[in-house]
Amino acid sequence: MAAVIPRVHDCNPADAAIIYENMKIGAASTDHAKVKKAFERNYDCMGVSGALVGGLFNSATNAYYEGAEPKAFERMAGYEPMSQVTDHNAIDLDQKSIEGQLALGTEEGFQNAQNIYEQGGHSKAHAVITLDTGLGGALSKGDTISGIDVDGNAITASAYSSAAIGDTVIKIKYKTSDNQDNHVGCYVGALPATEQKKTGCFGEGETITVGVGTNGKAYSSATYAVADDNKAGRTIQGFSTSADEKQLTTSTSCPGCPYKEFKKFYDYYGSSTYADDYVTAALDGTATSFTTGLGDADFSKYGFDGRVQGAKKGSAYMNVYMYVLREFEDAIADCKECEIDQNYGAAHSCDEGVAFYTGSLEGTTGAGSGKLLHALADKICANYKTCGNDGDEVEGISKINYLLGDQFRLGQNALLTYNCGAVRPIVDRIADLMSVPMIQGTLRYAYKVDVQGGVEREKARGAVFMAAVIPRVHDCNATDAAIIYENMKIGAASTDHAKVKNAFERNYDCMGVNGALVGGLFNGATSAYYEGAEPKKDAEEKEDAEEKEDVVEKEESFVGRSSSNVLAIGLGSGALAVALLALCGVFYIRMRQREEVQGNPADEESAQDEEPPLDEPSVEESSAVDDPTNGTGSSS
Repeated sequence: MAAVIPRVHDCNPADAAIIYENMKIGAASTDHAKVKKAFERNYDCMGVSGALVGGLFNSATNAYYEGAEPKAFERMAGYEPMSQVTDHNAIDLDQKSIEGQLALGTEEGFQNAQNIYEQGGHSKAHAVITLDTGLGGALSKGDTISGIDVDGNAITASAYSSAAIGDTVIKIKYKTSDNQDNHVGCYVGALPATEQKKTGCFGEGETITVGVGTNGKAYSSATYAVADDNKAGRTIQGFSTSADEKQLTTSTSCPGCPYKEFKKFYDYYGSSTYADDYVTAALDGTATSFTTGLGDADFSKYGFDGRVQGAKKGSAYMNVYMYVLREFEDAIADCKECEIDQNYGAAHSCDEGVAFYTGSLEGTTGAGSGKLLHALADKICANYKTCGNDGDEVEGISKINYLLGDQFRLGQNALLTYNCGAVRPIVDRIADLMSVPMIQGTLRYAYKVDVQGGVEREKARGAVFMAAVIPRVHDCNATDAAIIYENMKIGAASTDHAKVKNAFERNYDCMGVNGALVGGLFNGATSAYYEGAEPKKDAEEKEDAEEKEDVVEKEESFVGRSSSNVLAIGLGSGALAVALLALCGVFYIRMRQREEVQGNPADEESAQDEEPPLDEPSVEESSAVDDPTNGTGSSS
């Protein structure tokens, strides 16, 4: 205890005192549970994790002693993080709030949505307090600051950023917990009053103390107001506006920049803030003006219906999408092939990437009603018959999420075991897989507009899905990207689903996907694919089908010629058996080859349940016959 308690004290003196009183020489009693919890509350601050510390193990029973198990953070859609990312995971609550305001279909609602998009609400909650007198000493990020909350309870927080002697404005970060449902006691930001949580905020007129013990100094603020001075430091807009610094320009803080996937999008749009440009245009009802002349979107041609789709889908599938990949790239940059404890930061970046991919609303198993990318994949797989471990079902967890879950775990393990060289191909595979729902969304709405007579809402949805993936096509083939854009852009003269589908399919191999992953637009009412929207047959599937047909033809010919001869029939049966065994061998070899590339589906199982639709179907989407859905009328 004596060898480590100063590190705990540096993080939290109260927890250090708990440990000391229980472990000191002459302690009246020792409560293991209290000591364990006191340590665990400070793992993140101390730069360790439950995986590193482990649990007290009983080799006789081959299990951990009861109450001495390793600390485990709440799972996120089946993924178990090694660090605290509850605050990151809560970013989807901002997305939910944005969508709620957009759904009002009013100028006021759009303005509120824009405020939340730009200023946030649920993530990195902090108070900005103007002191009556200047600081008597310098303040460093992370220094302890305490006070009284709105309900009159004592709270301990930390400095959000550093401040110099004499400064009167300080930022104070509220403490986050490991419990996702109650991850922070105060969040206000730009949220509507009905969605704010103020009980855990610093109270107005209360004294705050900077520092601890004899080093603590009390300050007052006559101007602090709970509703006005509590902000959010993480915003969905910021995922895009920070891209120049965090994803594009090579620097000491971003030695791996420009990041591989982001570079494709920057080269296409010519703007590091392309996602924010798109969403802001949708919110404002204006047009983008990308310097490359590629990918522009003119939302002045749309009313509320189209603008809503551009804003809510753009924020989730463009802003958040690329920042997820940014976190995995950051993990590569942080990885060090030396000691495992030096890779805590890299593993934390991996956890952050998964947190932004899933969001808190998906729950621990992935069975919730989320608003981000995990929810999209589970929803659209029902339209394309790509749900389930084998990717051939119309309900449940998507094949894409099973495959991504596998890659997330592989990446986490590689980082924790400082196998840095293994992470690059994992991140590349994640980027490929994440693009599949965007392809599916583009194709689905191309079909709805072309064949089903979709109007503004369907056109806008197709346009935003296209915008989220077309730079990947352009990186493979600029001509095919132009075909897709001209058919799917806002204001397109016409939309030809077949042309869009063919243009995508010509680039599947280059994009690291295939027809089996993308699937086909499935009609649940007829239990068949919509005509012209069937899955692309991959090369291996075609070879397998041709080989099977050849074998059957040869055996039918042989048996037919020998039907009058018992010996010949016997030989025919034997040959058929040999042929079938050979055919099974071919299929087995091909399956093994696919497993080596994609992973064994049996290994990708998780305890995730079916994801319900994100939106209730509208009247025009309620007919399975008239609408290209899985028969449920759900919308992506």
